[in-house]
Amino acid sequence: MRGLSRTAALFTASAVVAALITLPATPAFADTLVSQGKPATASSVENAGMAAGNAVDGNTGTRWSSLATADQWLQVDLGSSIPLTRVILNWEAAYATAYKVQGSQNGTTWTDLRSVTGGDGGIDTWDITGSARYVRMLGITRATGWGYSLWEFQVYGEPGGTTDPCPAANAALNKPSSASSVQNAGFPASAAFDGNNGTRWSSAASDPQWIQVDLGSTQTICAIDLRWEAAYASAFKLQVSANGADPWTDLKSVTGATGGVQSHAVSGSGRYVRMLGTTRATGYGYSLWEFAVRTTTTPTDPIPGGGSLGPNVHVIDPSMSSATIQSALDTVFTQQESAQFGTGRHAFLFKPGTYNVNARVGFYTSIVGLGQNPGDVVINGGVTVDAGWFGGNATQNFWRSTENLAVQPTGGENRWAVSQAAPFRRMHIRGNLNLAPTGYGWASGGYIADSKIDGSVGPYSQQQWYTRDSTIGSWVNGVWNMVFSGVAGAPANSFPEPVYTTLQNTPISREKPYLYVDGGGNYRVFVPALRTNARGHSWANGPTAGTSLPLTDFYVANPTDTAATINAALAQGLNLLLTPGIYHVNAPININRANTIVLGLGLATIIPDNAATAIKVADVDGVKLAGFLIDAGPQKSDVLIEVGPASSSADHAANPTTLQDVFVRIGGAFAGNATTSLVINSDDVIIDHTWLWRGDHGEGIGWTVNTAETGMIVNGDDVLATGLFVEHFRKYDVEWYGERGRTIFFQNEKAYDPPNQAAYMNGTVKGWAAYKVGPNVNVHEGWGMGSYCYFNVDPTIEVDRVFETPIKPGVKFHSLLSVSLGGNGRINHVINDTGAPAFGTATIPSKVVSYP
Repeated sequence: MRGLSRTAALFTASAVVAALITLPATPAFADTLVSQGKPATASSVENAGMAAGNAVDGNTGTRWSSLATADQWLQVDLGSSIPLTRVILNWEAAYATAYKVQGSQNGTTWTDLRSVTGGDGGIDTWDITGSARYVRMLGITRATGWGYSLWEFQVYGEPGGTTDPCPAANAALNKPSSASSVQNAGFPASAAFDGNNGTRWSSAASDPQWIQVDLGSTQTICAIDLRWEAAYASAFKLQVSANGADPWTDLKSVTGATGGVQSHAVSGSGRYVRMLGTTRATGYGYSLWEFAVRTTTTPTDPIPGGGSLGPNVHVIDPSMSSATIQSALDTVFTQQESAQFGTGRHAFLFKPGTYNVNARVGFYTSIVGLGQNPGDVVINGGVTVDAGWFGGNATQNFWRSTENLAVQPTGGENRWAVSQAAPFRRMHIRGNLNLAPTGYGWASGGYIADSKIDGSVGPYSQQQWYTRDSTIGSWVNGVWNMVFSGVAGAPANSFPEPVYTTLQNTPISREKPYLYVDGGGNYRVFVPALRTNARGHSWANGPTAGTSLPLTDFYVANPTDTAATINAALAQGLNLLLTPGIYHVNAPININRANTIVLGLGLATIIPDNAATAIKVADVDGVKLAGFLIDAGPQKSDVLIEVGPASSSADHAANPTTLQDVFVRIGGAFAGNATTSLVINSDDVIIDHTWLWRGDHGEGIGWTVNTAETGMIVNGDDVLATGLFVEHFRKYDVEWYGERGRTIFFQNEKAYDPPNQAAYMNGTVKGWAAYKVGPNVNVHEGWGMGSYCYFNVDPTIEVDRVFETPIKPGVKFHSLLSVSLGGNGRINHVINDTGAPAFGTATIPSKVVSYP
């Protein structure tokens, strides 16, 4: 990025020019340029390279030039009669000292619109009145011994209904925008689309650079108007795209441009419009005061925010009897208890009050309090998960959640026996919390955040667990990998025995947005503020800090909505609330506006069809994605979630994008396919609890059936992962290439199903690491990270290492382990060539306390 300002002299010069010269207004800013790109003819041309059309092509590097006689003319056919307002003539050195501007309805009979004498060349701007289809410059007296020569001949008017109009309205005004880079935070992409000629976008000082706008829907584009600052492009392309990504279609290529105010007649359709700068005119970047897009598409009515939460949201209030509430809870639990890959999606929303019920939580079910604070909703009974449906084995208790309420547990203990993708947020347990199933069968969780447990937390048979920014009475035990950051009451750091990895604070965190009702009974979404070096729950000393948004600021989607409908709502400036259900999208959901919130209820699920990317986020500040599942479609997507385009470079440290309880599944419900689940290109992103899972059981499972090579690729700098679960990918599960990345807690199982060792080779290396840090990375750190193998097709398969990193002073790891589950496979080293092998039926972890 351009870190230093331009010199004071350049700023002063620019200010003087701005003060003394008023550039001609472009059509989207006032009247309409009606001549550009229209058919032009002339009395003569000096040679074939100086054709009449050069004077109406919008390129000030090409020109028309006549033969060297006095009575020469240039005319343009506007296509139909148009009320005229002004003309601009940009003369080359061979100018006219006397000439006429004339109009005609038929190209034969001419009427004088302006007579000019004493002309001195340069740029002439003349107001005219009258209507005409044909407009011409008729030369009378030459200033030189050459002919007449015009760089540009521009005719402005006010097209009526009988014309082929290009309306003056700016379809890009205040629409979501993004850019390849910005000079600094004071020059964002949005400044070029705000209608304010005093604000601007400015890029980094390199080629190429781009700026683009999302019109919200596919529109027919007839002109693009650019108002350049002093740092202009001498060569650029104007392009359109259906999805904001490749392929981009050129509408126009411009060379020899000289900046200023430009209007470019174009013809084409697209939703996304961009200027791709290929050659800078100065040593600085590209800078636009305004970027306007004119279309012939009729505007549509605004999409309303707010509305019904749908049939699968069950709103509970204190006026309802306990029997009625319990019956509703039990009915849904009966449907969902074992529906691991079913289609049901449910959210129970409890309004503030006290309830005497036991909410058993099955698959794709969320139990949520609608108070602003957890204590506003109290359940006397329990919010519980057990594993009776699977013979006491909790290792498949996935995809469910509870948040934002208090529980006074029956018998003093609440059971939450879950594995991955089962968040426990903003909960107050007024007693003990048991994380194991009845009978202490296997369990493979799990995640707690922003919660208070008055008594003890007993993981018992849980293999691993991560707890963040909470307060607990005590912690009972650990099996392999128990990790804490910012937890008051956590046990001291003691890995390898006991297996506790404890950070006193979480460096950066922001709690998940949540739905609540205000004092007037209105739904709102609370957006917690960013915390640094957090410790303890955010509501310990009063309400959580943050901001509140009305539900009318959200498009409340239902599963019948298309990507086009959702994107139109987002482009309009609404946030997105996904009500429970399964959504099919045939194009990406595009998040282009800073601070946009996408919040799912009841594990809302998005299936991308036609190999689409499910969600794309622009390189903007403060986007919040939370509470939904991406289920890869049958046609193989290249990427399922992309945060920032590949060229991302903006600094978001003050307002990072967050992903919270965002889950990905490839296979299980059906044979899904995706090359990479999640790609992070933006800087400063926080990944707070995700499970990226290539299925190992269910439908559509197999080495060549649900193909998925990589779980997550991080290219952005300063990315933080807190609670990272990534499993079963065919190659690297995680690849990290950005600088200063950090991971607090990582849980992984390698792919179960390579058919043999030959199929599972990374060149000459046996297998693929679970977590790879790129060789050019200089600074990276991780805490509490484990990887396991269970090669159930060929138990003789070996993996040389599960953590692969460069050996550099700034690359550090703490509390690592590897495990061979039941001796099904062998892990030869934990990290690089360090760490004893993990193998044998005893299932004993190999541990590395610190590396290097």
